[in-house]
Amino acid sequence: MSQTDMTAIAVEGGKGSAADMKAVQLPRPEAGPGQILIKVAHAGVNRPDLIQRMGFYPPPPGSPDTMGLEVSGEVVTGAGRWKTGDQVTALLGGGGYAEYAVVDARHALPIPKGLSLLEAAALPETVFTVFANVFEHGSLKAGETFLVHGATSGIGTTAIQMAKAAGAKVIATARGAGKAAEAKALGADVVVDTTAEDFAEVAKREGGVDVILDMVGGDYFAKGLDALKIGGRIVFIASLGGGEVALPIGKLMMKRATVTGSTLRPRSLDEKARLAAAVEATVWPWIEAGKLRPRIDATFPLAEAGKAHAHLEGGAHVGKVMLTA
Repeated sequence: MSQTDMTAIAVEGGKGSAADMKAVQLPRPEAGPGQILIKVAHAGVNRPDLIQRMGFYPPPPGSPDTMGLEVSGEVVTGAGRWKTGDQVTALLGGGGYAEYAVVDARHALPIPKGLSLLEAAALPETVFTVFANVFEHGSLKAGETFLVHGATSGIGTTAIQMAKAAGAKVIATARGAGKAAEAKALGADVVVDTTAEDFAEVAKREGGVDVILDMVGGDYFAKGLDALKIGGRIVFIASLGGGEVALPIGKLMMKRATVTGSTLRPRSLDEKARLAAAVEATVWPWIEAGKLRPRIDATFPLAEAGKAHAHLEGGAHVGKVMLTA
């Protein structure tokens, strides 16, 4: 192996199953103007990675073709506020499943006090997503009621803690009593086991909800709209239960409801930089005050990224699945 090469993970044939993921040798990236080069310690595995692996979520222009949206590690080449030797966590457009990664210096953040490099690598993709969708698009405020589906996913475990840190009441849904208990332990005020109860009926008994973070879609949409308070907001970040929904216009009008959604990865470099600064100002103090700690479910060596994908696809995880470079 050349000194300018590195180990990274690629998918044989460009797309395929978890079994098609292989460790390969690629040229080590070089930092361009305004970028830093990070020697990766850990990388997060996220559902968008699975979609990219299957050929449906191409990286934005200028980003590596390889997967990986978040890392932690040590700065090798500095820029902006960062110098060689600094430890950072960063949001990437791609390329995190590797020994080295390049990123816009503005998209890197310091390791929060009290967290390990492993825990810090679990933050960017989920925290940025929750902050942008729940607090910016959804405008969640202290005293409001927040409903999150998929409570034990990486997004769900993060959203529960961030909403509680912000002073909201949290209703969380999960499939099965075991996952419901995990969501309760993370701080959810009310947990609905959707295999045993109708979440909309429970939410209405609790007085309704102001903001819903929905990654399910399908028949959850109508139930969510039914459970909304007047002026409530539904924010979509995925549609694992179905990408098409019927929208009852009359009920939307009566509720004065807002339905919105977003993706994180295609946002501009400047927009991600703005979001990074907002996250550091608002969320990092919550972490350092002990109000938010990433839940790590499992960690795999970089070379076993395929096993990490299979584990995430299995759906039994609670929290984040991680890689160690």
